[in-house]
Amino acid sequence: MTSKPLFRILSPAPGTGTGTDTQAEATIQIWFNDQPLSVPGGRSVAAALLAAGVQRFRATPVSGAPRAPYCMMGACFECLVEIDGMPSRQSCLVTVQDGMRIHSQEGARDLPPLSDVNSVENVHGR
Repeated sequence: MTSKPLFRILSPAPGTGTGTDTQAEATIQIWFNDQPLSVPGGRSVAAALLAAGVQRFRATPVSGAPRAPYCMMGACFECLVEIDGMPSRQSCLVTVQDGMRIHSQEGARDLPPLSDVNSVENVHGR
């Protein structure tokens, strides 16, 4: 057995955690389920909502069981919410913006019409 620590504390990267990154530290106003929230800016919607104490992001389509972010990298789809009227958005992949209106997703949702889909997301015409 080794007495060396398995991990070491890294020094912060320039502009992070030192008080110089004002965008990440600035508080912005958003709405979640029609309730105003003050959340830290410069991070994902999921991270901002979790920092504000939100524990339930959506309900499963079959049983209605509550769900919240799990992987925080877009692989699990547990963080789906409606953002500014667009359903089924992965909140861990969207940067929070001042004034966003976010709603928890209740059950199954239809995909948005093709006219609402960003052309970058629809490059193959599907």
